[in-house]
Amino acid sequence: MNRTTLSLIAAGTALAAVTAFAALDGPSASGAAAPKAAANLPVQRTSLLCPAPSVSDIADTSYTSYTPVTQGASSGGKAQLQAAAGDSADGTDNSGTGKGSKGSKGGKKTADQPVLTPKAPGTPVTGDTSGADAPALIGTADGKFAPGWTVQETTEVAAGTGRGLQGVNCTAADTDFWFPGAGTATERTDYVHLTNPDDTPAVVDIELYGKNGAIKSPLGENQTVPAHASKPILLSTLTDEQQADLTVHVSVRSGRVGASVQALDDKVGGDWLAAAADPAGSLVLPGIPKDATDVRLIAFTPGGDDADLKVRLASPDGLITPAGNETLHVKSGMTTTADLRDVTRGEAGSLVLTPTDQSIPVVAALRVVRGKGDKQETAFIPATAPVGTRATSADNSAKGTTLALTAPTATATVKVTASAGSEGGTPTTKTYTIKSGTTQDVAVPVPSGLKGTYALTVETVSGGPVYASRTLSATESGIPGFTIQTLPNDRGMVAVPRTTEDLSVLQK
Repeated sequence: MNRTTLSLIAAGTALAAVTAFAALDGPSASGAAAPKAAANLPVQRTSLLCPAPSVSDIADTSYTSYTPVTQGASSGGKAQLQAAAGDSADGTDNSGTGKGSKGSKGGKKTADQPVLTPKAPGTPVTGDTSGADAPALIGTADGKFAPGWTVQETTEVAAGTGRGLQGVNCTAADTDFWFPGAGTATERTDYVHLTNPDDTPAVVDIELYGKNGAIKSPLGENQTVPAHASKPILLSTLTDEQQADLTVHVSVRSGRVGASVQALDDKVGGDWLAAAADPAGSLVLPGIPKDATDVRLIAFTPGGDDADLKVRLASPDGLITPAGNETLHVKSGMTTTADLRDVTRGEAGSLVLTPTDQSIPVVAALRVVRGKGDKQETAFIPATAPVGTRATSADNSAKGTTLALTAPTATATVKVTASAGSEGGTPTTKTYTIKSGTTQDVAVPVPSGLKGTYALTVETVSGGPVYASRTLSATESGIPGFTIQTLPNDRGMVAVPRTTEDLSVLQK
């Protein structure tokens, strides 16, 4: 049992003790009022981890930080992003030496200076870096900056492996990650990036699963990530097997890390593959582009039983079954794929996976290609959690932003707020109704007088659940560069148990 598990048990025991104290010393059961529901309060502190952006010397990366205005949040606080120690993805040191990077006002900065300083909630702020020596970042926010803090990392690579537009939401640290859709084929250069925000080293195992099951990769065991450091690991160094579709499992033996996979292709560009939602019997993969020319579903079940799934597309008119791909049989412990080709056929769409009979936990992702011939680009859509109370997307522009909303099981009303721009503009809000079983690419609100980039905040008003993703597009030299980020709940609020007695005596 690792230290993280012990810490969780200790925290649970402490909470149980406090809850028991309130129950024993509260009003008697006869005639007593029912216990009050937990209160939803803004989080007081959060952290985000951004992977080293690129292995290319001609990469240009922008970061956008945004915190939505949250009622009840603290009046004070701050947020910052600092360079992690360790090697960049190309193996060069990024611990404070090297070329440095461009700040948000164009001046040169050394790698140990903040890439940006977040503004007050409600206003996004941007910063820039360039080249292959740009470091991973470790961010912390507290007080009014913490609830719903979002940082987007977007990179443009003009040529070479992975050329195109790459984007990723900086993530919180955790202990378990699933990445269906990675690869070790000849044309692929895939890295798993591990970033440790804590004061002690983290120990991590990386497991690979191919079409025939687990792949022996002893070099993936006991990977040590030093404190406050980042470590990119080239997947092809962990195995001699060359497979186009792998499932990568990152599990932490001690400590915690942030994890993302950078999937780069010699011919069809590349993007970041974010961790899929936790294994579940039903999954939603929202926001397949209308003009997708090739869509591949990659699925994996980690349990001991095979899974049989219904495959349906939530279109603007309702749920439909793709011809020839009505169901998917996922063998236990083996990565399974299905070629859906141009499944959206010019309309908005999201993939909905449900069990045909017995519910077996599955993880899944989509590899999406736009364009044809030598002008193709790739992005990924992992299965994701619903928007819930609120989700946020940073780094949006007046053109090139697509917001996809899907309500797979029940009609929902959704409010979308466009923030002020990073350099000026007035926020605006629109409300949408998404019918049950449909996906809509909504007309995204844009702040009036927009200057710079802006954030979109999505809130579920009624009905649901709602799933969402945002697509950024930028065509250069005829290549349709794009990147897709899903919008799960931003975890800006936390449920705090209410008590009927003053528990301050416990602190004495």
